[in-house]
Amino acid sequence: MATLLVGCCGWPEARARYFEHFPVVELQQTFYQLPSVALAEKWRREAPASFHFTMKAWQLITHPASSPTYRRLREPLSEKERQACGWFQATPQVWNAWERTAEIARALRAEAVVLQCPASFRPSAANLASLETFFARLGPQEWLLVWEPRGEWPAGIVRDLCRRFDLVHCVDPFQAEPLYGRALYLRLHGRGGYSYRYCDAELEELARKLERWRGDGARPAYVLFNNVYMKEDALRFLRLVG
Repeated sequence: MATLLVGCCGWPEARARYFEHFPVVELQQTFYQLPSVALAEKWRREAPASFHFTMKAWQLITHPASSPTYRRLREPLSEKERQACGWFQATPQVWNAWERTAEIARALRAEAVVLQCPASFRPSAANLASLETFFARLGPQEWLLVWEPRGEWPAGIVRDLCRRFDLVHCVDPFQAEPLYGRALYLRLHGRGGYSYRYCDAELEELARKLERWRGDGARPAYVLFNNVYMKEDALRFLRLVG
């Protein structure tokens, strides 16, 4: 059986305590503002050798500067630079943001980098061309490339892009089914919002979905909770599947 890893999107408690409870974390800080390489290396040293890191890619790759998430960006950008950021544009700003993201991923020895699209990034011809250009330039990576489109994306388009560029299709398992990938990567955002708490019946349903999607269990699976009660829900799910 391949690995099943359950954890949280971000640290819901002190890192030392978190390491006692969970085998994996998806770093969220890297989306808003990349840390220094030295700090990423420190996080790696502090974690147990068997601990698994994944991380979100920097927002300058995926989100336009009009996104409210840029309020947490500490690096000043000129208006020209702001126009060149986000939506996988073929610009020096986007590519530099990727190279810096990759530098942090190496420092962490991250297993996956998550590229989450804003809901406003729809499957238009221009956006599809940008995605194709970006992923073609990336080529094979030393970690899983996890892609989370949001909004209405036709299944055929998602499956084709993932197949062509070896992407793992990331979904909230209560909103969609994963369509492609050499791993499963599930992000649970809360049904109806971040403040949601999953009930026992829903966690049991999640376990059944996971069993069905994994098939013979040959694919590794990452299950990351991203809600107010992420720690409690993730611990309950660990007990259920453990």
